[in-house]
This record gives sequence, C-alpha cells and structure tokens, in this order.
Amino acid sequence: MCGIAGEIVTDGAGRPDLGAVERMTRSMWSRGPDGAGSWSEGRVALGHRRLSIIDLSGAGAQPMTDDELGLAVAFNGCIYNYEQLRDELSAHYRFRSTSDTEVILKAYDHWGERFVEHLVGMFAIALVDRRRDRVLLVRDRLGIKPLYLAGVRGRTRFASTLPALLAGGGVDTELDPVGLHHYLTWHSIVPAPRTVLRGVRKLPPATIRVFERGREPRDHVYWQPSYTRRPEHEGWTEQDWRQAVREALQVAVRRRTVSDVEVGVLLSGGLDSSLLVALLAEEGQRPSSFSIGFSDHNGVEGDEFVYSDAVAQKFGTDHHQIRIGDEQVAASVEHTVGSMSEPMGSHDVTAFHLVCREVSKHVKVVQCGQGADEVFAGYRYHQPAAGAARDQAAGVFREAFHDLGHDELAHVLEPHWLTDHDVSGDLITRHLAAAGADTALDAVLRTDTHLLMPDDPVKRVDNMAMAWGVEARVPFLDQDLVELVAACPPELKSGQGGKGILKDIGRDVLPPEVVDRKKGYFPVPALTRLDGEVLDLLRSTMSSPAARRRGVLRRDYVDALLADPNGRETKAGGNELWHLGVLEMWLQQHGIG
Repeated sequence: MCGIAGEIVTDGAGRPDLGAVERMTRSMWSRGPDGAGSWSEGRVALGHRRLSIIDLSGAGAQPMTDDELGLAVAFNGCIYNYEQLRDELSAHYRFRSTSDTEVILKAYDHWGERFVEHLVGMFAIALVDRRRDRVLLVRDRLGIKPLYLAGVRGRTRFASTLPALLAGGGVDTELDPVGLHHYLTWHSIVPAPRTVLRGVRKLPPATIRVFERGREPRDHVYWQPSYTRRPEHEGWTEQDWRQAVREALQVAVRRRTVSDVEVGVLLSGGLDSSLLVALLAEEGQRPSSFSIGFSDHNGVEGDEFVYSDAVAQKFGTDHHQIRIGDEQVAASVEHTVGSMSEPMGSHDVTAFHLVCREVSKHVKVVQCGQGADEVFAGYRYHQPAAGAARDQAAGVFREAFHDLGHDELAHVLEPHWLTDHDVSGDLITRHLAAAGADTALDAVLRTDTHLLMPDDPVKRVDNMAMAWGVEARVPFLDQDLVELVAACPPELKSGQGGKGILKDIGRDVLPPEVVDRKKGYFPVPALTRLDGEVLDLLRSTMSSPAARRRGVLRRDYVDALLADPNGRETKAGGNELWHLGVLEMWLQQHGIG
C-alpha cells in the first residue's frame, strides 16, 4: 500500500515535468510515510511514496527497475499470491528482492499484457516497457486501489489521489455537470471514469490502459464475472453453496494475512467483521482488533460495543475499544474532508478516519468487512429487487436508491449546472439492462459491486486508512469469492432479510446475538442529527462568500436546509445538508472556485 504518481508525454516530443511529479508525490506522504523515490527516462516519469509491508528492506523500494528486462514500475497495493508466482517464475528469472513489486515486473515480461490475469490482490500499477516505448496503467478487478488521471498540456498525469493531481498544477478544475448530477443522485457516489471535476478522470476497475507513441491510448477490460447460473453448479444444494462460500471466504481471509508486519482487524461487531475474526482464529491467529463508538445523540445510540466485545472475548483478540466524544467529532471533520480524494457524504467516513488514527498507533495493516453488503445483498434496497421481474430492475433500483430525481434537481441546482437529461438514470438503466445477469437482483448486485461500490465504501476505507499510513484489506472483495457468489442463486443471498447465506455460516462460529440482531450501520449520531459545532461549521461553509460566488446550488434550497438542518434524509439514511456541506468544504479546502 503506497502512493504512486507520474507523467507521460503523449503529444509529440519533450520531457516530463519532474517538478510536477515531485509535487504530486510529496503531497501523498501519508500514504507512504516510510520512504519516497522517483525515476525518469525519455517521455515518462514515476514517483512513489512507500508504506513498507512486504520486504521491509531497501530492495523493495520503488520505483523499481529491471535493466535487463528494460522495465520500470510504481505500484500501490498488495499481490497476495506473489510467493506462488515467484516460485513459478523462478525457473525463468533471478530475483533480487522478496517483494511483490519485483514479481509484477517478471510477470509482465513472462506473460505480456495478460500478466494482470495472474495477479490476486488489490493494485494500481504504472509499468513502463522501455524497449517498446509503452506505458501500462492497470487497476485491480474491484477498484480497491484508486488511480486518477488528468490531461495537462499534451501530457497524461496520474496519481493515487485527486488532490495529488491538483498539487501538480495545470488541471482543469471546472465542475463537471455530469459528475455533479451523479453526486446529488446517489448520495455522493460518482462512478468511474468521472469525478466532480471536469479535468480529472479515474481509470475504471479491471482495466488496463496502454499508451504507445503515436497512437491513441487503448483500454482493455480484463475481468467481469457473470451473474448467471452456471452448468458446473447444477444440482448444488443450499448446503453445497454454504460450504463453497465458506471455503472461499476462508481462502480470502488467509490470503490477506500475507505480510512482514502484523495484520489487525477493524471489528464493528457486525456480522461481516466478526466473521473475519472467527476465520482468522481458525488460522490460529488472535489479531489486534479495533472498535469505535460515539456519544449517544438525540436518542440515537452511538456504539455497538456489546457485540464487538462479545466477539473479541470469544476469540481472544487483543481488543481496543475507542470512545469518541462529540467534541472530537467536530474537531476532526475538516481533517476528514481534507483526507478525501473526492467528496464523500457518508457520515461514517469520519468514523473510519478516527478509528484508523488509533489503529496507526498499533498496526500498519488491518482486514475489514467492506463489500459484504454489495456482494451478499445486505442492504434494505436489495429486497425490492429480490421480488421484481428482470425488466423491472431499473425501476425498483431508482425507487429504492436514488436520492433525487432529475426533475427534483432543478430545485437544487442553478439552471446552467443542470444537464439536459437524466444522465444518472440513463447510466443505471444501461448498466442494469446489460446481458450477463439472470434476475433483477443479479443485475442490481452487479451494478452495486462493479459500478457504485468502488466509489463508496471501498474509496471510503482506502482514503481514511491511508490518511494515517494504514493498509486496509477487504476479504469480501476477493476476486474468487466475488466470482463464486455472483453465480450463487440470488435467493440464498437475499434470504433472511439479506446476507442469508453469510448468516448461516455465521451461526456455526459466532455468538447468536451477533448474527440475528437487526442490521446496524457505523453510527455517528453527531453527523446524522446536526447541531452544535458541526452545524455551526456547515452554516459557515454554506453561507460563505466562496459558496455564494460558486453559484452551483440554488440559494432558496440551501437556505431551506439551513433553516431545518435535519429535515431531509437521503435514501441511505444520511443527512442532505451534510452531503452538500461536505461537497462545499472539499471544494474550498482545495481552492476550487
């Protein structure tokens, strides 16, 4: 887990701007506090910030080059099967380190562009093939590791964070009306390739982008599981599925213990994170675990310690219970927003920011339960899709998930910022209608997992963990597990109110009160029912001269929210004023006019 940056001269001759690459790299120091490096040759420059997890020696430093093969690479993430690949490739190559980074170089030389199909893990890779004058940008299958891009004066720049691109200078920071439409429609989710800025894009998950001199960049999508029933599973019983999923999840957890430093667990006390602790115990591990709780607020309970304590006690973890008062929440809001690569309106972003601050004092790596709800149909809005006809998928998804319809946005946005048609509804409709999903729920889970999730819970965890130099690993997004569960009969997932098959697995290993309780959410009451210092901050932000000059939001709409700050909820249970306030705070923090 690190931060990468770089520049490719794509328009004619010239050298990359080394100063810009250095500024981008320096701005990501929190992603890699253990070291920094740079490399440049011809039309390409790479920068890297290092968080030492595998091969802690200098031999694992990046950017890494192999002069014999004519290759250079900067890489963010972890290749969980690097030891197996190293064993396989050792018959053909001599290795100089024990790092997963060097395995990437050899794998590319051995398999060419198909090398990525052999990698199991989370990754964003910038690989330079010096002999062929070719640059590859690669993102992992589920988009766990980010990669942002911007075109600047005949050059393509890339970085692990959007603010790093801004630090490089010259980026078009005009707001993107389509990205803004997505943000307001889907409680702050802006799917790849867009962002809220016109001049910045994201490489989509499971994508290789190849730059070759004199040619337009070309993209290749290397993975997309089918959400259909498969012949090899014909005749499987519910027990067969339960056993297969349990084994796949055990493998996923085991893979994510690969490390030369300790691996802990974020333990919320919910089903997902509790299962990780139980499966780690089966591997003979009693990891450090971390739970966070907040002050009760306006009748909303702020912690779930009764459940996390029960799990920690049962499995003997080295447990850390972190209690946060309202004053700490208010004090951390601006730092949390400053740590976001893009504005994220979910109230639990602040919770992740605060828990990772504490985690960083103890361990560098944690496993966490993100992604289980999207993969196993755990959200309330999945239930309508479970009973809908295939051609009703778009309708039930809009009704259950969209915060604001296109017509409603006319009351929120100034007219010149509103797109001339429902760009968000059209994107969702196309994605849901695509072939390769048997039922309405299959289609919704595919859209959740592959379109929306990388820019909601996945981005949330990456940004907040990396703000404190912590690597977060997500076993529920293991590629083999996701591929297996995509083929699973949807009723096994949506049963029992959601995540039925996981609940059955959980009953074998967890305290029953953890499995059968009402689904909880990471509670941050001070950000769902706004008052006090947090509300004062939002009033100041939304009424500031910068917000008024921006002229994006209708003043009558903003004034109505400020007059009744807790009067409007999003479909996900968030606060509408908070979502708009985070957007404005983020824009102001980055000097975007």
